[in-house]
Amino acid sequence: MSTAAPRTAGPDHLWSVDEHLDDILAAVRPLEPIELHLLDAQGCVLVEDITVPVSLPPFDNSSMDGYAVRVADIAGASEQYPAALEVIGDVAAGQADLLHVGPGQAARIMTGAPLPPGAETVVPVEWTDGGLGEGPATGMRARSLAPEGATGQVCVHRPAAARAHVRAKGSDVRAGDRALEAGTVLGPPQISLLAAIGRGTVRVRPRPRVVVLSTGSELVQPDEELRSGQIYDSNSFALTAAARDAGAIAYRVGAVADDATVLRDTIEDQLVRADLLVTTGGVSVGAYDVVKEALSYAADEDEPGSGVDFRKLAMQPGKPQGFGSIGPDHTPLLALPGNPVSSYVSFELFVRPAIRTLMGLADVHRPRAHAKLTTDRALTSPGGRRQFLRGRYADGTVTPVGGAGSHLVAALAQANALIVVPEETESVAPGTEVQVVLLG
Repeated sequence: MSTAAPRTAGPDHLWSVDEHLDDILAAVRPLEPIELHLLDAQGCVLVEDITVPVSLPPFDNSSMDGYAVRVADIAGASEQYPAALEVIGDVAAGQADLLHVGPGQAARIMTGAPLPPGAETVVPVEWTDGGLGEGPATGMRARSLAPEGATGQVCVHRPAAARAHVRAKGSDVRAGDRALEAGTVLGPPQISLLAAIGRGTVRVRPRPRVVVLSTGSELVQPDEELRSGQIYDSNSFALTAAARDAGAIAYRVGAVADDATVLRDTIEDQLVRADLLVTTGGVSVGAYDVVKEALSYAADEDEPGSGVDFRKLAMQPGKPQGFGSIGPDHTPLLALPGNPVSSYVSFELFVRPAIRTLMGLADVHRPRAHAKLTTDRALTSPGGRRQFLRGRYADGTVTPVGGAGSHLVAALAQANALIVVPEETESVAPGTEVQVVLLG
């Protein structure tokens, strides 16, 4: 996969959210299609229309356990005057050699079994005495326990119309129909259909492999003891989970200390299993922002077109961002800020669309809606920046959750939407209609 180098601008240029996203989507290309077995193709996107080779069902079959009969033989049947028919045998699912039902005859038939020649309808076993000579039956006895049930006589207590309880050949789909369109994401129902029409493999774009790594010497893995000045690494877990939610196969790398050489070596080691690399932390202007130090390099002579560009965006949270490519295959890399809310918001706005583009999906964005702002006081927003506030959306209204701080993880966990405040807006009054990005 080839990824074009990002556009560059002067150090003082403030990129808009849309400019940065357009740059990413213009550079990232869908992965090449491959042939996969059905279960391996779950979550992947079809690259071809699928035509039905054989009708479903492929033959007329019974939708009930009961008796296959002729309509005329049971016309007027009732509990007082049942129709007595000769049982000539069983018709089971998967049976190839079928009985022929003649006048005055019935074949005991199981759900899914082919309708035998001569039969015109199916009478449920509950409408008969089950061959026991008593009142209405509640079911059939197992053939292994009562083989005599396939012979003898059955009394039918109710009439049935022609083709009652019969699934017609091709009533689901017919041979030559288009079963699935290119661009379809394969979930369990689609995989079921493919198997039902005899497709064991399918041509798809594979799920992208996304490697997520966080940076910072202060980061400690969950379940380890915290020492003074340390915090738990939550970003790598959040972003790995988010990548999987977007449809990717995601790998989490343990936090890398603030060492540019170690970070660069770690990233290069991960290239073998990455269609996309995501880093979090180390992209601002501090003395220990190692991602920027490790990856702010000119394109290698042996790798023309590679390089990572670090930018300032007119947004809050998430002002510092990085985007480019690395390695011989020009693997795309998105460098996100380290504050938890900033990294997650940045993922939703930039990484998720990149993942969906790699998958070959037509619609790569989260759905958006308009909602009435429910809050006690006006929201403030810095002029010239597009602000994304956490919110709880329900029934056409949205309520802010937590404050604007980019470290408020607990508030983020309660949110199911992002409230979008445009660059030119510095105050949003209660009751105002706002745009929201739906996260769930």
